[in-house]
Amino acid sequence: MSSVGDMALVDSTGFAHVRLTVTDIGRSKQFYDDLFGWPIAVDASDHADEPGVRESQEKFYGGVVYQTPQGTLFGLRPVGSTRFDSAQTGLDHVSFALASRAELDDAVVALDERGIEHGEITDLGDNGFILSVQDPDDINIEFTAPPR
Repeated sequence: MSSVGDMALVDSTGFAHVRLTVTDIGRSKQFYDDLFGWPIAVDASDHADEPGVRESQEKFYGGVVYQTPQGTLFGLRPVGSTRFDSAQTGLDHVSFALASRAELDDAVVALDERGIEHGEITDLGDNGFILSVQDPDDINIEFTAPPR
């Protein structure tokens, strides 16, 4: 383990992408298309059920990759039928930044209009605000906003 003052092993400028594994690529793609409306950088989802595609990195495993406004990528990869469990080793949740508490309020209205269940906006004091929603595979998607 490194301590303060030690050189990092890797000089990274941040993460480039996150990819979630999902059970139904069509259903999840529709959910995230509706949720964010981000441009699609790669879409191999129409080929997900073709032989060898789900094992092929070159074919993006039959998934979809979105371009986020900040320049990072967000992807979905189809897998088997096992649903997500945040209590197991691996991913706990993915958090997306919103500019303000007012944007969280707007998100609540938009989610309600679409019939998408969500939690309440939680005030974390100096740490800002959070709002959670579960995706179709029960992956916790969190929206955050800075404190007032």
